[in-house]
Amino acid sequence: MVTSPIQQPTTVLGRALAASGEPRWRERLIVHLGPVRQGFTEHVRITEGPAGRYADLLRTAPRLHRGVRLLVDEHAAIVAALAALQHAVGSSAVSAEEVREQAGNLLRALDRHRRRGADLLWEAYQADLGGGD
Repeated sequence: MVTSPIQQPTTVLGRALAASGEPRWRERLIVHLGPVRQGFTEHVRITEGPAGRYADLLRTAPRLHRGVRLLVDEHAAIVAALAALQHAVGSSAVSAEEVREQAGNLLRALDRHRRRGADLLWEAYQADLGGGD
């Protein structure tokens, strides 16, 4: 089974987020946000472009173009959310409550993106392998 380069970092980020009442919480959140950003950058590198997984998927199952386009569009939104959260965590003008909300939204978006990608792969290979009724 192939794991996502962001799966473990998001789990660690979620734990850091849960410790929001502790001293130096924001500093720890920034530290744990770094690997999530790096992992997501790697995910985008692996999936997009002419040699990426999405191009390969479309060669195998061109009918999934709409789903691939949705995933690519989500990449841009998630990259923007990661940057916004990085800024919010580092800003004393943003409340802890706002940071928790932004981080929670980001983690949900990442989870949704991971599930959509897995569903798209299942759809591609389930139909191609004759797994339907």
